[in-house]
Amino acid sequence: MRRSSGEPGPDGDQRQVGKNLDMAMLAPSLLLCASVLGLYHVDTTSNTLSPLDSNFCHDRLQVSYPGLNISKCLEIPNDLKLREKITNTWTAPPRIYFPGAQKNKKYVLVMVDPDAPSRSNPTSAHWRHWLVVDIQDSSLKEGLVNGTTLTEYNPPSPPKKSGFHRYQFLLFEQPPDTRVTLTKQEASSRGGWNLLAFVAKFHLGQPVAAVQFLTQNYKD
Repeated sequence: MRRSSGEPGPDGDQRQVGKNLDMAMLAPSLLLCASVLGLYHVDTTSNTLSPLDSNFCHDRLQVSYPGLNISKCLEIPNDLKLREKITNTWTAPPRIYFPGAQKNKKYVLVMVDPDAPSRSNPTSAHWRHWLVVDIQDSSLKEGLVNGTTLTEYNPPSPPKKSGFHRYQFLLFEQPPDTRVTLTKQEASSRGGWNLLAFVAKFHLGQPVAAVQFLTQNYKD
C-alpha cells in the first residue's frame, strides 16, 4: 500500500497546483473569521482572516467533530475549551461531508499542517495529519471516509508558543485506474512531506473542495 517510486518533474501540472496552494499558505494575518455551523457558532467580524486564508475554502467541504461543525475558514476560539477538545478529546477522525461528490468517482483526502513547527519557521511543512485514498463517492455524502488509509488521523497539536497553525483539508478527485501510494520514505515520517510533488505525481490536479481552520496550543 505504501510502495511507490519515481519523482515528479517540474511539469505544468505541479506548477499550477503549487501556485494555487501556495497562495493560501503565505497569508500573514491570523484573525477571527466566518462561522461554525451546528453545535457551535462563531460570528464573522470585519477585518477577519486575510483574503488568502479565507479564500482557501471552497465548494462546501465540511469537517464535523462531535461538538464542532466546520464548513468555512475560521479561527477556533477558546470558548467552551474548543481548542483543548480538538486536540485532546476529539481524537477520532472527524466526519467529512462533501455533497458535490460525483457518482462512480473516487477521491483522495489530505489533511496537513503547513505551519509546522510554526508559521514563521515551517521547516517541517507539510506535516501530514491524515491521508485516505480510494474514497467512495457515496460515503462522502454521508459524512464517512470509506477508503484506504495511508496515514492514520492525528489530531491538531500545535506546540506551545508556536502561534496559530492552519489545519487544511483538501479533497481531490482520484484519476481512474490510479493506485495512489506513499513511498517508503514518505510513509516513515509525517513531517517535511512534499504535498505538491505528491499531487503532481498522481495527477490529482486542483482540489475539488477544501476547508481549513486555525488554532493554537490551548495553553497559550
